[in-house]
Amino acid sequence: MESVSAMSAFVQAAELRSFKLAGQQFGLSSSAIGKTIAKLEDQLGVRLFHRSTRAIGLTREGEVFLDRCRRILSELEAAEAELAQTTSSPQGRLRVSVPFAGDLLTPLFGEFLARYPEVELDIDYNDRLVDVIEDGFDAVIRSGEVSDSRLIHVKLGDFVSRLVAAPSYVARMGEPREPADLLNHRLLHHRFYETGKLADWGPAMPENAALPVALATTSLEPLIHLAEAGSGIALIPDFAVADRIRDGRLCEILPDILKTRRALRLLWPRSQYPLPKVSAFVKFMTECLKTSLQKGSDPRSSRQVDSG
Repeated sequence: MESVSAMSAFVQAAELRSFKLAGQQFGLSSSAIGKTIAKLEDQLGVRLFHRSTRAIGLTREGEVFLDRCRRILSELEAAEAELAQTTSSPQGRLRVSVPFAGDLLTPLFGEFLARYPEVELDIDYNDRLVDVIEDGFDAVIRSGEVSDSRLIHVKLGDFVSRLVAAPSYVARMGEPREPADLLNHRLLHHRFYETGKLADWGPAMPENAALPVALATTSLEPLIHLAEAGSGIALIPDFAVADRIRDGRLCEILPDILKTRRALRLLWPRSQYPLPKVSAFVKFMTECLKTSLQKGSDPRSSRQVDSG
């Protein structure tokens, strides 16, 4: 088992090109990973990495060894997964990252726990873009396209973002009748954590117009609460405010404007034999969310355009 652990540390360091990042995968320091690999090099009698103060790179011997280690670890993972599929029910810690989605996701997590009581859900509510593998998540729900070949993904459904405000705000400030009217209103914006840019309010907005900014935040949750409190108009995914619109806490502004339709996806690390807890979560969330999103994003309710 010590040899297997050393090979795992070596493969992670080789693929990530970093002892520090490899250590994060195992909850160890970069020096601990470095010592493990140094011991492995002593046992093999070869140098596996070229080291410098800024980076590490594989030696020729390291490249050969990496290919062998991958095959060995893959076979070991397959053997463990085959046994798990036949002897184990979904259980253990399941680390999931999801965006804040109003009332859409939280009730589903409760239903999932009731169905699979041996699973411990560790949920990261976060609107920022995460690296599924490097950040150690078992599954992630996010919008947009997927370009990482290390991941498997399934499209849960489409959604549009709607302009919403509290009835009290509309009574006080008046209701916009066309997109250009928004230039005279208090607008609450979502700012992307990674880029610092404000979210696009869609193709119907006045061209080259600088929309006023009463507030900007990197999370959707405060936008929803501030809009509901009458602080201004916000652009929010429909699945996060559907219940509030339905019961009158929020009203939709300019409901007939052209809206951008986006995809919501469930992503998880690629594996020939996914663990039962991951398979159960994927199946459950896919079934539940496809139904919920179809109800929330009825294309007959507004004009829509597919995102690029």
